[in-house]
Amino acid sequence: MNNQTNPYSVSSHGAAVTGERAAQVLKNTYMLLGLSLIVATGASWFAMASNIGFVNVWLTLGVYFGLLFATNMLRNSAWGILAVFGLTGWLGFTTGPIINMYAQMPGGMEIVTMALGGTAGIFVAMSAIALVTKKDFSFLTNFIMVGILVAFVAGIANIFFAIPALALAVSAAFVLLSSMLIMWQTSAIIHGGETNYIMATVTLFVSLYNLFMSLLHLLTALNGDD
Repeated sequence: MNNQTNPYSVSSHGAAVTGERAAQVLKNTYMLLGLSLIVATGASWFAMASNIGFVNVWLTLGVYFGLLFATNMLRNSAWGILAVFGLTGWLGFTTGPIINMYAQMPGGMEIVTMALGGTAGIFVAMSAIALVTKKDFSFLTNFIMVGILVAFVAGIANIFFAIPALALAVSAAFVLLSSMLIMWQTSAIIHGGETNYIMATVTLFVSLYNLFMSLLHLLTALNGDD
């Protein structure tokens, strides 16, 4: 494997990737992901308990990309772990007001619960596909990355146009692409395409976040409350 071009286009800095190393990266990724979910949940609970209002979308995106950049720069040091917690905590904090809004709607918390359950189910299923089949999903790299870029741009455009059909299409696209990204990232770890557990954690967490938010929107529309 060391003499082949890495199909995931993620640099491993020339380090040899063995089965044991891949298993360790996977273990560290899941451990950090679990801690990140705890941090995000705590931040969300704090925002809800404090009755924080909706955070401006541009501020949310600005801080998110700033923390994402910082995490990438610090990915090879212990400071990168703190950056991950900052990123996941911020996303959790900005989600709190949204969940509060659902809590005030008839059947809103049922929708939140269904979205959480759906997110967990999809994560387990897509991870299992990669782990059990051990298939190399690097062939999906370009499709996923281009798809996410297109969906993101469409989502930003819809902030200005506010077209319900486009919003639903973007949410559906993110459900599909985020699901595929979970499978792709897990495959990248076990095949040596990703040796940095900090960046792998960020990819998986953001996928889970996008899944949850998109499922919330879709389920709300299906229940006629959008």
